[in-house]
Amino acid sequence: MNLKHLLKIALLCVATTGLAQEKPHSAGLAPQKSALRQNPYIELPLGAIKAEGWLKEMLLRQKTGATGNLDKLYPSVMGQRNGWLGGDGDQWERGPYWVDGLLPLAYILKDKELIAKTKPWVEWAIKSQQPDGYFGPIKDYSYEAGLQRDNSRDWWPKMVMLKILKQYYSATNDKRIITLMTNYFKYQLKELPAKPLDHWSFWARYRAGDNLAIVYWLYNKTQDQFLLELADLIHKQSFDFTNAFADGDMLTRFGSIHAVNLAQGMKEPLVYYQQHPEQKYLNAMKKGFKDLDKYNGFANGMFGGDESLHGNNPTQGSELCTAVEMMFTLETALEITGDVDYADRLEKIAFNTLPAQASDDYMTRQYFQQANQVMISRQMHNFDVNHHGTDLCYGLLSGYPCCTSNMHQGWPKFAQNLWYATADKGVAALVYSPSEVKLQVANNQQITIKEETNYPFQESIKFSLSMAKKSDAIHFPFHLRIPAWCNTATVKVNGAALQTAQGNQIVKINRDWKSGDVVELELPMHIFKNTWFENSVSVERGPITYALKIGEEVKPVKNLKDPIDNGAAFDEIHPTTPWNFGLFDVPDNQLNEKFKIEKAANTTNYPWNLENAPIQIKTKAKRIPSWKLYNEMAGPIPYSTTYQLETASETEEIILVPFGSTRLRISQFPLVGR
Repeated sequence: MNLKHLLKIALLCVATTGLAQEKPHSAGLAPQKSALRQNPYIELPLGAIKAEGWLKEMLLRQKTGATGNLDKLYPSVMGQRNGWLGGDGDQWERGPYWVDGLLPLAYILKDKELIAKTKPWVEWAIKSQQPDGYFGPIKDYSYEAGLQRDNSRDWWPKMVMLKILKQYYSATNDKRIITLMTNYFKYQLKELPAKPLDHWSFWARYRAGDNLAIVYWLYNKTQDQFLLELADLIHKQSFDFTNAFADGDMLTRFGSIHAVNLAQGMKEPLVYYQQHPEQKYLNAMKKGFKDLDKYNGFANGMFGGDESLHGNNPTQGSELCTAVEMMFTLETALEITGDVDYADRLEKIAFNTLPAQASDDYMTRQYFQQANQVMISRQMHNFDVNHHGTDLCYGLLSGYPCCTSNMHQGWPKFAQNLWYATADKGVAALVYSPSEVKLQVANNQQITIKEETNYPFQESIKFSLSMAKKSDAIHFPFHLRIPAWCNTATVKVNGAALQTAQGNQIVKINRDWKSGDVVELELPMHIFKNTWFENSVSVERGPITYALKIGEEVKPVKNLKDPIDNGAAFDEIHPTTPWNFGLFDVPDNQLNEKFKIEKAANTTNYPWNLENAPIQIKTKAKRIPSWKLYNEMAGPIPYSTTYQLETASETEEIILVPFGSTRLRISQFPLVGR
C-alpha cells in the first residue's frame, strides 16, 4: 500500500514449540456453534494437507527463495528492528505480511528451520499483550526512508497478526492463542466505539472481514457471547460492500476503490452471513463478481487495479497483493458457501496470474502485471499509481514493498484449501493439485487420501484411499467438484464407471470405503474462447488461459538512482519476436480444428516457464502493422473487428502457451476476420 497515495484513495473511496504432534482432523472437531450457521465445509488443521508434485516444488522454491530468506534479503524491515519483534523499525503491516505466508509454508513442509524463523514473531506477539488486552507495537517513531514507523496502534496490522496466530494455533494447539485473542477482542469491544476501525487509517475499515472471521473462529472455540456483540460492531463499522455491490455503481467507476481493499475486503458480507444468514449477502457477492468481470475483468482471472480500480484495458495493471488477497477471499467464500464458482475463480488466478508474477526462483516479483504485457522496462505508464516507472520490473523492491512482504501467502494457503472436512462427516476435494490429506471422517475414523495428477494440464485425477484399520470399511461421503468449464465429467470407483456429471456442481459419492479403493475423476478439457475489452478474445482450455509465446531478452539493471525505494537491482525483459498478431474469428464448432494442442514429451515438476510449458497450442494468425509499441508497452488494442483493418498479407503460425508460463504475452487478441 502506498501511504503517499492514502489521501487520494481515501477521498476516492469516501509455549508450544516446534511441530505439533501429527493428528488427523475430525469433521466434528470444531463445528460451528448454534449462533452461527453451519458451513458446508470445514478447514483442516495446518499440516493435515501435504503438497506433492509441481505444487510441492512451488513451495520448495519459496523456501529457498524470498519467503525463506526475506530476513536476509530485506533486513531493514524484516530484521531485529521490526516493531513486531520489539524494535524501533517498521511498525506496521510488512512484518506480519511476511509471516502470514512463512508460517503456513513452514508447517505444510514440516520444515524445522522455517518454523524456527516464525517463532520469535509469534512469541513476541503473545508476550506483547498489555493488561487492557492490547497487543502489538505501541510506539510511533519519526520518519526513516524505506520504513513505516508510525500508526503502530492501527487496527489493521493486528488483523494480519490475528490470521497468523489462528494458523499457528491450528498447527500447535497452543492455548495461549485463545487467551490472547479473548483478551484482545474484549479490548476491541471496549475501544472501537471511541476509536473506530478508521481511527488511524482507512485500511482497517475496508479489510474488517479478516478481523470478523477470526472473531467467529474464536467463538466456535469458546462460545463467549461477547464475541457476537463484537462481530456486529465490526460489521457496522466496516465498509458496506453489501450495498455497494447490490445497489451501487462502485465497480463501474475508475478510481472508486483501492484494488487490494476490494479483493481483501469483499469477503466481509459472506463472513457476516455466518451469523446473519440472509440471502442478500450471498446475492451481493455474486453481483459484485459479475460487475467486476464486466467492467474490469481480465482473461487471467484478475481485474484492472493499479492501485485503484481502473477498468478492463489489458494494459492496465493488477497488483500482486490483489492476487493473493483475492485467492484468500475465494478460499473463505468456498468454505462458507460451497459455491463451485468460487473454486473456479480461485484456480483461474492460481494457475495463471500467480506463477507469472514471480520469478522462477521466487526471489523477485512484479508489483503490477498486465494481461497483454509485451515489454517490461523502467517506464512511466498509464497506471493510477507509478513508482518511478518500476512497477512492471521483476525485482525484490521494485514498485512498492507491500508485495515483497505479502506475496508469500498465495501458494501455502492454496495448498491448505485443496481439501476440507464436510458438515456431513465426509471429505471434500474442491480444488485440484497433487497432494495428500490425513483426516478423520464418520465417527472419528482416520483415513488418508493421496491425489495423483498433473492437473491443471492433465484431465485425469486419481484418488487412492487408505484406512488406519485396514480391515474395516467406513461409510462416509466423498465430495468432488465438477468445474463449470467441464461439459461432462466421469467418476470411476475401482475402475468401474460410477456416474457422469455436468459441470458447475459438486458430486457426492456416499458409500462404504475400504483401504485400496481408488476414485478416478476425468475432467475433459476443450478449447473455448471468451470476449473482453474492445471485443478482444482469449483462448482457454480447462482452468488455463493460453497466451502468445514471445521471445525474451532479460536485461539486468543495477539501480543507482533510488535503491532504497526500488531496490539495488531489477530485471527488464524485452521482446525478441513479433507480438502484434490478430487471431482469425473461428466459430466454436471449429476451434478444435483450428487450434492444435501439442503436449510435451517430457514434463517436469516446474511447468511455469517457456522451456517447461507442458502444453502448447498452434494456430494461424496475421500481424497488424498499425498495432505497435506505445510508451514501451502494447499500444491501444485494435477493435474487433475493425472495418478494413490493415493486416499483413501472409498468414503465420503462432504458438500459445499457458499464461502462467509467460513473462511477456498477449492473452487478449484482436480479431482479423474469418
